[in-house]
Amino acid sequence: MFPRIYLALDNCFASKRWTEPREWMEIARDAGVFYIEASADNECDPLYSTPEALQDWIGAVCAASERMGVKVANLYSGHGTYATLGLGHTDLRVRDHIQHDWIEPMIRSAVALDAGLGFFCHAFPQSVLREPTLYAEAEADLYRRLAEVAEYAVEKGLSYLSVEQMYSPHQIPWTITGAQRFMQEVYRLRGAPLYLTLDTGHQIGQRHYLMPDRTQLEACVGASGQNAPDAGLGYLSPPASRDEVDTLVERLQARSYLFAAQDDGDLYAWLRQMGCYAPIIHLQQTDGSVSAHHPFTGKYNRNGIVQPEPVLKALLDAYDKPVLEGYPPRCREIYLTIEVFSGTAERPDDILAKISESAACWRRFVPQDGLTLDQLAGR
Repeated sequence: MFPRIYLALDNCFASKRWTEPREWMEIARDAGVFYIEASADNECDPLYSTPEALQDWIGAVCAASERMGVKVANLYSGHGTYATLGLGHTDLRVRDHIQHDWIEPMIRSAVALDAGLGFFCHAFPQSVLREPTLYAEAEADLYRRLAEVAEYAVEKGLSYLSVEQMYSPHQIPWTITGAQRFMQEVYRLRGAPLYLTLDTGHQIGQRHYLMPDRTQLEACVGASGQNAPDAGLGYLSPPASRDEVDTLVERLQARSYLFAAQDDGDLYAWLRQMGCYAPIIHLQQTDGSVSAHHPFTGKYNRNGIVQPEPVLKALLDAYDKPVLEGYPPRCREIYLTIEVFSGTAERPDDILAKISESAACWRRFVPQDGLTLDQLAGR
């Protein structure tokens, strides 16, 4: 069965400018988009708002939605929780705080709006990444907490819960095989589904972390500072002599979680492999070198690698693959969500223009919300 596809807009572009629900809903509606991803950065983050203020915000969303015919389909974390170690913090109290005082209130808000929830709020510091034992402990604790969160979401009646894929070792999942393990482990622990959010610009870092071969390691002998070849040794010291190369190979293999494969840097490989487990897909234009959340305008589309038709076909490939054991059920709906950032000094009129042009670009390929993927991909 193929999923139904909806075009959505992340209201992060409106942060600190158009902050009332009626304002960003009107902007979306005028651009021809009727589903919203509401960013926590736009005045609905439980770390910054009081419970009473959040209740009033939910009421304002519901009232504006009824008037305008625009629905909040998903809530999403913002920069506040992304900027910290969060669920990967070295202090147990902080991990507990993020789990119970941020994620759980966000789940309750999403349920009140009949919306899904996506988030990213964990990272591992260098001290953990360097030591395989510490890493294994931190990873296991993260999986356990996310399994508890997923179970809590099911109990509260949340539509789905989704964790965003990233692009460097300290923020998992960041590789395709790592994302597969991530989903399987969380699902195995509590039997509650936790899905992925895929972002079309989050494949820019993986190829900086390819496992070096012996030739590269030998080239590093005696090198230091800016003269050292780039062999993915950011977490370990280069060998001082050829005698140390064998030892270093063993140390790297024990830290395989620090390294990616070539395909991990390919956005279409991610879509083909994991797209059927991604209820939210963040759309940003990129040339493959930066994750700057550029719009889908003529200027950026000229060199952009994110093209609507190949995106839809890659998703179709994911659904054509055999169903795998140990995973949650495949997604029955996917929100293709335009996630365009606005600059602090950017003119409001320019922001609105790029939102409108981006929406028009994607609306040509998703002419009607709720059509199935096979219909849109031309099958």
